[in-house]
Amino acid sequence: MKQTQTIMLTAEGYLALESELNVLKTEKRPEVIKALKEARALGDLSENSDYDAARNEQAQLEARIKELEFKLEHCTIADGAQKDVVNVGSQVTITYEDGETEEYKIVGSLEADPFENKISNESPIGKAIIGHKKGEMVEVASPNGNFSVTISDIA
Repeated sequence: MKQTQTIMLTAEGYLALESELNVLKTEKRPEVIKALKEARALGDLSENSDYDAARNEQAQLEARIKELEFKLEHCTIADGAQKDVVNVGSQVTITYEDGETEEYKIVGSLEADPFENKISNESPIGKAIIGHKKGEMVEVASPNGNFSVTISDIA
């Protein structure tokens, strides 16, 4: 029995997962079925590596489809409508204690990508600044020790 959980996504993240699911169902699944048919036509299945590879690919594809369907079914879409308070979907500029500034988009954990400055609402900085307003100084508890940041802007 699966545990019910809520997954936070931005609208863009929801659309990306939905698009991936659509591609898997409409393009990849027929390709795998075709590869299975071709491998079956080669004869003896007990020693047919093409057939084994196609079956493995089909299993991985079906597992990913189920995973995406589960995530889309159990997600909550954050609209980011509140522009005066940091929330999932907010574009936030923060200033560190040393004066360095960074701009982040707060996203759900599935969408987090530090290379694109998308941080999770479950990350230390994300947890600390959610619910705070522009101009507030916030203490961030991180594995490397606590530090403070100031919320410079919320978009």
